Amino acid sequence: MLAKVARRFKGRGRRCLQFDTALGYMAAVQRLVAYLRDNVFIDFQGDLDVEKVRELLAGDDSRDARELLARLTRERGTSDMMVTLADCLLEVVQAALTDDVLRGQVRAYIEA
Repeated sequence: MLAKVARRFKGRGRRCLQFDTALGYMAAVQRLVAYLRDNVFIDFQGDLDVEKVRELLAGDDSRDARELLARLTRERGTSDMMVTLADCLLEVVQAALTDDVLRGQVRAYIEA
């Protein structure tokens, strides 16, 4: 749509030049937004070992809690779970990071 508008104003002097500059700025910002979204990664802070999971799940007798503890014990740690969760959550996070959200955060950084 912006390309159609830009063609409509072609040849109208200074007004067209300002519009073309704004269009270039928007394209550059869009490239930055796309780069940020494509390169976001998820990491978990702190050390989460099987004992900590057991402590966090204390009193939970649900099937999920029992199966999770059994699997973590069998795998001798939480590293596989943490990597898998980060990989699975990445797609959800990237989808939630809309252009507006990312531009807003860049603007907030600029103004801080």
